[in-house]
Amino acid sequence: MALTDTAIRNAKPAMKPAKLFDERGLFLLVTPTGGKWWRFRFRFDGKEKLLSLGVYPDVGLKDARNRRDEARKLLAEGTDPGEDRKTQKTAKQDRAANSFEAVAREWFEKFSPKWVEHHRRRVIRRFERDVFPWMGGKPIADVTAPELLAVVRRIEGRGALETAHRALGDCSQVFRYAVATGRCAHDPSGDLRGALPPTNAEHFASVTEPAQVAALLRALDGYKGTFTVACALRLAPYVFVRPGELRKAEWSDFDLDAAEWRYTVTKTNTPHIVPLASQAVTILRELHALTGTGRYVFPGARSSKRPMSDNAILAAMRRLGIGKDEMSGHGFRAMARTILDEVLGVRPDFIEHQLAHAVKDPNGRAYNRTSFLPERREMMQQWADYLDKLRTGAEGKETL
Repeated sequence: MALTDTAIRNAKPAMKPAKLFDERGLFLLVTPTGGKWWRFRFRFDGKEKLLSLGVYPDVGLKDARNRRDEARKLLAEGTDPGEDRKTQKTAKQDRAANSFEAVAREWFEKFSPKWVEHHRRRVIRRFERDVFPWMGGKPIADVTAPELLAVVRRIEGRGALETAHRALGDCSQVFRYAVATGRCAHDPSGDLRGALPPTNAEHFASVTEPAQVAALLRALDGYKGTFTVACALRLAPYVFVRPGELRKAEWSDFDLDAAEWRYTVTKTNTPHIVPLASQAVTILRELHALTGTGRYVFPGARSSKRPMSDNAILAAMRRLGIGKDEMSGHGFRAMARTILDEVLGVRPDFIEHQLAHAVKDPNGRAYNRTSFLPERREMMQQWADYLDKLRTGAEGKETL
């Protein structure tokens, strides 16, 4: 006789477990402590087995019968419902272990040790702030292009379009890693090409016309502030390194007798050599008398234990009347890159090596700090001599 809801509610615990039978293998097990457990009894490969279908009243009579019927369908197809449940549970656990966040963190731990620290921080912060809260818990194999688009559009919506593009690129690398390691079938970011508006890249302001450079150099020579900042302004065009590398320069990295500056490039975490022209060495020897007993070549105004602030050179240029649309700290690099190539005719690979850009050599190495070092020494002296000729020979031709 089939069970009823009334019979189930009225069932009382006894000294021993009791079974209340329904139909087609379904029964309710009433324990001495009052628990009521649904069970399905079936035979598979000649063996009697039991399958748990839940606890009453969380699973009512109707739901228990539906679950029994689903199990019977599996039996009719030749599948053990108990083994099928184990398989589904394992698959669910695997999918949870292969969530987007889990795979992203695995990818990050594998590749980020080769990155510089500030890049590591930016990448993981983008994931933790802009991606993981929205799709980090989803199995990576189930993430669709529309779901990924919703994530990056949320970033775009707060006005951070460049960050949205960077986040999409980061996600794409994670998906490609997941494809390579068998966690998903394809990279959905490939379906989003053109879905975000392009960024309007703003290049660092720079002057590249010789007459403008001449006026710039004369303006820099006219700085009347601290000697340390004045030296930084005079040295920057000669060495054309990244602004952060200049202001954080340490005396221990310089060999003025050998006319070399050796340090690690912050952006790529690679060793680099800057050959110093005689003009650069002169500036540094003058400054050494003032700051040479400390760590930093350009110490801060308030404490010699810290480097010059990142705004010191820019502020000095602004006080000289050099606008932000005319020149930036990075602009010295663009200035040197353009004129060395277009005016002085220096080989582009010499210039790129001196800019600490990755340039593949014939042996396939991406970067070698000693590549073309003699040629670069000659180039740096040629560049310094050219700047000096501009400074003295282009008087009055153009002003900034």
